[in-house]
Formats: sequence, structure tokens, C-alpha cells
Amino acid sequence: MNKNYLIDKLIELVKPITEQLNYELYHLEYVKEGQDNYLRIYIEKEDGRISLEDCEKVSRAVSDMLDSEDPIPDSYYLEVSSPGIDRILYTDKHLERYIESSVLVKISGLLNGKKKFEGELLGFNSEELKIRCEGEELSIPRDKVSSVSLICKL
Repeated sequence: MNKNYLIDKLIELVKPITEQLNYELYHLEYVKEGQDNYLRIYIEKEDGRISLEDCEKVSRAVSDMLDSEDPIPDSYYLEVSSPGIDRILYTDKHLERYIESSVLVKISGLLNGKKKFEGELLGFNSEELKIRCEGEELSIPRDKVSSVSLICKL
């Protein structure tokens, strides 16, 4: 089965469950680590505080659906959690939510002799991310970006 098709199908099945329970489906991934497969579901809610009970509630509901729908042909472990404080920003919606926040941008290859840039996310479009890094505004081509993570400064 095509992995992208499986991910799309899982999102289609999981999203209504998370929404019904008043959570946002932040991200979903299906990955192989060593010999094991993991279905990881990251949930969020308005106040940003995800408890163990929240994860258990979503896990039970999703597990029941997975048992009846059986969309994954392999054996796997189901994990439900918060995206965490230093979360990865996967989508444009995530980037939009965290404009003016501190981010760590990792890139493939080098830009100005560096592979990582830490700064304030100023904005983005389909071509580039703009951050303020060491007092300078920097444009990073989107096709060079390998990940963008939120940096929580306590």
C-alpha cells in the first residue's frame, strides 16, 4: 500500500474522532523504527494543555475505530501525545500560528555557511521563510528547509 495514501486515509479516519472529542489533529505519522511500526498521533487543544487523560481518551477512541476499520495491514504501536513545547511546525497553518515566535530552521545543504538558523519567524510564502536572525532579516528558500521547530524560551 502506498504510504501517502495510507497517511491520507488515516487522517480521514482520525480527524473526525479528534474533532468530536474537542481536540485538533496537529499531526499524524506512520513510521518504521527498527523492526517496529508506529502510528503517532499528535493532538492539540485551544489552551495548549494536553494531559495524559486527553491522550488516553483519544487513544481509546482511535483504537476502537482502527480495530473496526483495520486500515493498516502491518502490526504497529499506537501512540497519542501532545506535539510538545519545542514542536515541529509541519504545515503553513502551523507557521501562521507561530509568526513572531522563536524558531529553529534546519536546512539541507548550506546557506551562508550554516545548516541551522535560530531566530524570530517573521513570515513566509510558497518560496521562502523570513526570520530575524542575529538582528538581520534572512530569507531561507522553502526548498532548502528540512524542518522548522518552535523554540520555547522559559
